[in-house]
Amino acid sequence: MSVFKEHKTIADRAASDRTRHRQKIEKAIKESIKDVVAEESIIGQNGKKKIRIPVRGIKEHRFVYGSNQKNKRVGSAQGKDVQRGQQIGHRRKQQKAQGDKPGNEPGEEMYEIEMSLEELAGYLFNDLELPELEKKNFKFTTQEKMKRKGKRPYGIRPRLSKKETIKQKIRRKKAAIKAGTFDPNGEDRFTFHESDLRYKHIAPVTKENTAAVVFFVMDVSGSMTKSKKYLARSFFFLLYQFLNHKYSSVDVVFVSHTAEAKEVNEEQFFTQVPNGGTLVSTGLSKVEEIIDKRYHPNNWNIYTFYCGDGDNWAIDNKEALAAFRRLKEINQVMCYTEVGEQRTSDYSLYSGQVEKKLWDWVRLAEGKTFKRVRITKSRDVWPAFKKLFGGKE
Repeated sequence: MSVFKEHKTIADRAASDRTRHRQKIEKAIKESIKDVVAEESIIGQNGKKKIRIPVRGIKEHRFVYGSNQKNKRVGSAQGKDVQRGQQIGHRRKQQKAQGDKPGNEPGEEMYEIEMSLEELAGYLFNDLELPELEKKNFKFTTQEKMKRKGKRPYGIRPRLSKKETIKQKIRRKKAAIKAGTFDPNGEDRFTFHESDLRYKHIAPVTKENTAAVVFFVMDVSGSMTKSKKYLARSFFFLLYQFLNHKYSSVDVVFVSHTAEAKEVNEEQFFTQVPNGGTLVSTGLSKVEEIIDKRYHPNNWNIYTFYCGDGDNWAIDNKEALAAFRRLKEINQVMCYTEVGEQRTSDYSLYSGQVEKKLWDWVRLAEGKTFKRVRITKSRDVWPAFKKLFGGKE
């Protein structure tokens, strides 16, 4: 019985090592993603700007020496009163530094990996997608990335397929032997011919996509403190990068509101200074108005993401709930995101009763197409985002 052993070349081993190293890097980055997304410095950056990501040291499996002391054997002890199971020695435990107190434990190895926001998006969003995306009447064609589409007898030298070229030569040689034009036992060599050359054919692949529009609605009233505004901006910035990375032709509409609502551009949406009172229903009514004018539900997949701190003028809560319910009926998915600490119900001097907060009101609209999430600190942004788009937290 013959045993065949595959011998890999040095190049093959190097490629395998690079692949394994890349997988370890990817794992390290994914473990650090919560901290990366929570980093204020990436919010508002363009896709080309380099950012630094701290990752834990990548350790290879290896054998290590034990902790036995010199000239001491495991299980040995002195004296006549030694009993079975008696502990005969122990190492001094290492202690971590706590606060400003010193410790004797070695620090954890940390490295910084530099990558662009576009590269980071690849790690963040590859397993996420817009939920409930359906085919609508209105469609558009987009060009996807270049893909291989077989082989052809002409092309540029870098795309030469050596394997297919050799196969073509073998076919031609067999045909020549069969026809009697070449003697395989003779002294003449069967050389390559230009007709043997085969090149990889790479062409753009077009894909028909259904239309989608995403509404960003944010409360910019005076109750949105600096920390709350940062959490809201972080969520929307992450959502905007996700759409740019995954979908080439999705319309994004920005709406901001106080006691009044207006459609704004991207720069105004992310930089507007909070001021004024709060009527949540005005922002939702503006979305309905824009949908009626430009985005018919029969032709468009509609998604609405609202973000605020839950403060609303008490008499507007019922109207806001009604608007949420109306939008839920025509949206593929609608999301209510509340930033800041959870607020309890308050006593209202206006009505003389205990008033429920908006978080409690929108619970009445929850369902398959309506979701609500809370973000209390920067590390909550990524788990909340993954919860909405189907990823594992």
